Amino acid sequence: MKNERPEEQEFLRKNFQDWVSESGELKKKVSAIYGILGDIMGKDKLVLKASKLDSLNLLRSEVVGERILGLKKIILEDPTLKDPPEEEEMEEALQEVEEKLSDLLARKAVEDSLEKRMNQKMQEKHEEYILDIKKEILQDTHGLENAQTLKKFALLEKKDRIKLSRSIMEVLRPSSLEEIVGQERAVRSLLAKVAAPYPQHIILYGPPGVGKTTAARLALEAAKNLPHTPFQEEAPFVEVDGTTLRWDPREATNPLLGSVHDPIYQGARRDLVDVGIPEPKPGLVTDSHGGILFIDEIAEMDLNLQSKLLKVLEDKRVFFESPYYEPKDDRVPKYIKKLFDEGAPADFILIGATTRSPSSLNPALRSRSMEVFFDPLTPEHIEEIVRASAEKLEVLLDSEVPSVISEYTIEGRKAINIMADAYGLALYERARKDKKGIPSIGLREIYEVIQTGRLAPWGTVKADGGQEVGKIFGLGSRGYLGVVIEIEAAGFPALYQNKGCIRFNDSAGTMAKDSVFNAAAAIRDLTGEDLNQHDLHVNIVGGGQIEGPSAGVAVFLALFSALKNKPLPRDIAVTGEVSLRGKIKPVGGIQEKIYGARQAGVKKVFIPRDNGKEFYGKVKGLEVECVSTTEELLEKVFPKILT
Repeated sequence: MKNERPEEQEFLRKNFQDWVSESGELKKKVSAIYGILGDIMGKDKLVLKASKLDSLNLLRSEVVGERILGLKKIILEDPTLKDPPEEEEMEEALQEVEEKLSDLLARKAVEDSLEKRMNQKMQEKHEEYILDIKKEILQDTHGLENAQTLKKFALLEKKDRIKLSRSIMEVLRPSSLEEIVGQERAVRSLLAKVAAPYPQHIILYGPPGVGKTTAARLALEAAKNLPHTPFQEEAPFVEVDGTTLRWDPREATNPLLGSVHDPIYQGARRDLVDVGIPEPKPGLVTDSHGGILFIDEIAEMDLNLQSKLLKVLEDKRVFFESPYYEPKDDRVPKYIKKLFDEGAPADFILIGATTRSPSSLNPALRSRSMEVFFDPLTPEHIEEIVRASAEKLEVLLDSEVPSVISEYTIEGRKAINIMADAYGLALYERARKDKKGIPSIGLREIYEVIQTGRLAPWGTVKADGGQEVGKIFGLGSRGYLGVVIEIEAAGFPALYQNKGCIRFNDSAGTMAKDSVFNAAAAIRDLTGEDLNQHDLHVNIVGGGQIEGPSAGVAVFLALFSALKNKPLPRDIAVTGEVSLRGKIKPVGGIQEKIYGARQAGVKKVFIPRDNGKEFYGKVKGLEVECVSTTEELLEKVFPKILT
C-alpha cells in the first residue's frame, strides 16, 4: 500500500471496512441459522447429518463462505457441493439457505401440530378402550349393557325430561263423582257395589262419552277413603281396551292373563335359556291384584278369552303350564317355581264397560257380575258440561254457546272436544290481534269448529206445538240411544172400486211392513171401515230401517188420522206393538225411547201399560202415559172421537 496513491489508499480502506461490516452481519446470520437448524433437528442429529454429508469441518470453520457451504450441503442434502461461494455470491447463497430453512420450519410446525392431535386422539382412544374393557367386565356380572345401550338409555332419559303441558282432556275431565253430569243413579249404583265390604264385579252399559270410565276410576278413589272397604291406599286401577285383547290358541302370548316364555322359541332370560328353564310372564290380572281391572269395550273381547277370564275370577289366581318345567330341577329360581306350583295372585274387582247390548257378552260372565246402566245425556246435561268446562278453562262464554253445542252432540266427551277446539281458536285470535284479558268463546268460534269437523245436528226431528193430519212421531232405539221416527200416512178414494191398496216403503224393513198390515186390521176391527175403498200410503220419513214391531201403534195413529182427516198433535210420540184385535203389546228399550223423545222436544209419550213398570222416575218437561188398547189411545189423543 506504500506505492499506492493516497486516493486509492482511502478507497481500499473504506471498502475493507464495509466488507468487515458485511462479513460480521453474515457471520451473525450464519450462526443464527445454525442455531435454528440445531433446534429443529437437534444438535446430535445435526452433527450426525453433517458427518454423513462430509460437512462437519465446514460447520466448524471460521471462514464464512465455508460455513455457508456447509449449511447448503445439510439443508439441500447434497454432498457433491465443493466450492464455497465468492464474496459477491455469499448473500445470494445465504438467501437460498434461508428459503429452504423457512420450508423446514413450516413443515416442522405442521408435523408438530399433527403429532399433538395424534397424541390426543390416541389418548382418547386409549381411554375409550379402557372404558369398553370395564363395561365388558361389568356385562359379565351385571347384564348386557354396552356403549350403544347406554347411549340409548341416556337419550330416553333426556326425552323424559321434556314435558309439554297437560292434555286439555285431563284438565276438563271430572275430578270427583259430583262432577259427573246426568248419571246420579248410575253413580250411586256403582258406588254401592264397589265401596262396600264385599265389592262385586260390575258391567257398565251405556252410550259412548257419558262418563263410564271416569266413574269407575273415581269410584275406586272414593272406596279407598271408606273404612269398611277392602281396598288399600295403594290399590291399583289398571285400564285396558278390550279391542286390543286377543286370544292366542297357542297360548304363546296373553297380555291379559299372562303367558310362559319357553327357553327355545319365545326368548326367556338368557341365563334361563342356557339351562332350559321356562319363564312365566304374569299379565294384567296380576297387575290388578288388590285393586280394579277396568276393561273398556269388554264385549269386543273374544268369547274364549271371556271364558278364561271367568275362570280367573273364580280361582283368584292364574296358573301356568309348560312342558319345559321340571319341578325337581334345583336350578329353577324360587319365583319361577312359586309361579308354576302356586300360580300368580289375581284377586281383583272386574269392571267392564261396553256400548253394546248385554247379549253380546258371555252369559256366565254376566251372571257373575252386577249390571249398571248409564243413561244418555240430555241437551240440558250437555249445556251443564259446557258451562263447567268454561269455568275450568277460565274463559268467558257466550250465553248461546251451550245450547248450540247441545244441538250437535249428545256425548259429553264430544262436547268437551268442541270446547277445547274453540278455546284454541280463541287464544289464537287473541294472540294474533295482541289482545289482553280473559279469552272469550262465542258463536263464531263454535261454528268454525262445527264446520271444520263436518258436524251435523243430532236429531233433526223436532217436535212443535202444531197439528197435522196423518203425521205422528214413533220411537225407536239404537244401542243405548233413543231416536224419534217421523211416520206419515195419506188416504185417497180407491182408484178402482173395491180394489184399494196399501203402499209402504220397503227400505223400512219387513217387520215395519207387518206393522202396517196389523194396524190396518186393527182399524177395520175398531171402526168397521172397509179399507178396500181407499188407497193408503204409509211412509217412514228418511227411509230408516226399523227393527222390531214397535212402530205398530204409530202407524195405526197415522192411518187413522189420514182416514178420518183428524189432525194429530205434533208434540206427542208413541211406541208399542199393535195386535190384530187392537191390543197394545210391550216393546223393548223404553228408557232409551223416552230419553230420545225428550231430546226431540216431545211433551207427551204414550207407552204400553205392560212397560209401565220399567219406567221409573220422572223426566223433566215430559209426560208419560200408559195405554192398553188402541181404543184407549184414541180416547186420549182424540177425545170423544168414537162417540
